[in-house]
Amino acid sequence: VQLVESGGGSVQAGGSLRLSCAASRYTYCMGWFRQAPGKEREGVARIYTGSGSTDYAASVKGRFTFSRDAAKNTVYLQMNSLRPEDTAMYYCAARSGGGVCGKNVADFSYWGQGTQVTVSS
Repeated sequence: VQLVESGGGSVQAGGSLRLSCAASRYTYCMGWFRQAPGKEREGVARIYTGSGSTDYAASVKGRFTFSRDAAKNTVYLQMNSLRPEDTAMYYCAARSGGGVCGKNVADFSYWGQGTQVTVSS
């Protein structure tokens, strides 16, 4: 599975960005992760692409929305009320082969190249 992200950029605190991730084929589980300099990669959100069921990290719940366009094999991460601590490289990931769709890095086999999000105060 090939994943191509887009939509990163620089915004001021309180602003919004929408990330997109186009997959080369259907996978039942996709996730967004982020990694700030000097920190470990962390799970932001995941989605079961069939049902649209989502789960979010506590730090982004209520501000970020993970959605999908099943016909296009594309997922989106709408990020509102952005904060400086949201600054990171954001990665799209996909999981195939069954199993629980969680937010652990080790559960995902396919990764995009990443897109930078920078939020200034």
